[in-house]
Amino acid sequence: MTDRAPNLHPEAEEILAQVDLPPTHALSVDGAREALRDLLVSDETPDDDLTVRDLSIPGPDGPETTLDVRAYTPGEVPEGDNDARPVFVYFHGGGWVRGDLDTHDGFCRLLAQAADCVVLSVDYRRAPEHPFPTPVYDAYAATAWAAEYADIVGGDPDRIAVGGDSAGGNLAAAVTLLARERDGPAIDHQVLIYPVTDHDFGTDSYAENAEGYLLSRASMQWYWDRYLADDLDGANPYASPLRAPDLSDLPSATVVTAGYDPLRDEGAAYADRLREAGVSVTHAEYPGMVHVFVSFPDLKRATDARETIAADLDAAFGR
Repeated sequence: MTDRAPNLHPEAEEILAQVDLPPTHALSVDGAREALRDLLVSDETPDDDLTVRDLSIPGPDGPETTLDVRAYTPGEVPEGDNDARPVFVYFHGGGWVRGDLDTHDGFCRLLAQAADCVVLSVDYRRAPEHPFPTPVYDAYAATAWAAEYADIVGGDPDRIAVGGDSAGGNLAAAVTLLARERDGPAIDHQVLIYPVTDHDFGTDSYAENAEGYLLSRASMQWYWDRYLADDLDGANPYASPLRAPDLSDLPSATVVTAGYDPLRDEGAAYADRLREAGVSVTHAEYPGMVHVFVSFPDLKRATDARETIAADLDAAFGR
């Protein structure tokens, strides 16, 4: 696409000028993963006041599986419970196929500082090697671990939120549904950053933003094809939270959407469904922006989104 939409924000133009990625659907799985790492993984030494620890925790199958997590604690890990911070369990984006602890390291650092909480980034197992529902159960297992053992990283097990971007937002939404159904860990808030909420490519935003704005319709189809072992799984609410018949009694939510993003309409629809079910929702709309914009730390709109997330987390944690 050579002609950009007239309402595209200058910061979105800046992103599009910076990012020169081959289309995901034209790559192999390994090639797609490496391309994202080349874009997002930095060799620079972080300049922040965070204690960062890599841990291995039990997966959903107990000792049979383990999950790698990375904890970002502002300052030093406190020795007493009085200084424990709330915990924000985070699931990275990447279409359930790519992305890892390193690709989202910079963003998780920014979140930990903005929200003054422990961010627990989860390296869930990825498709196609581990298709749906494995990533959902991994995400849930990590959340349950945080609700029991967060004190290990200076967190308060009684104050837990979940969140993620894109496919990670999908997993966060699924975790809240699973926790409600299983009477599992109490979750105070969910942060869904341009989330995938439905296995459906027929929305207006898919038609309007099919190509030219980083995330394309063809690439989303590529991701879904690798995430689902069977297309019928797309109707499962843990894959498509928008199809859940009942969204009541779920945690309060912050939903971030971008105007020039194929996922815009399903994110907005999920925010509306939550609100209609009696859930408190902040829908932070960025009409002129593109998918992945929050990962660019120096952009004013990305900073604004992080501040909105931090304020909502503060309110949910009673701070």
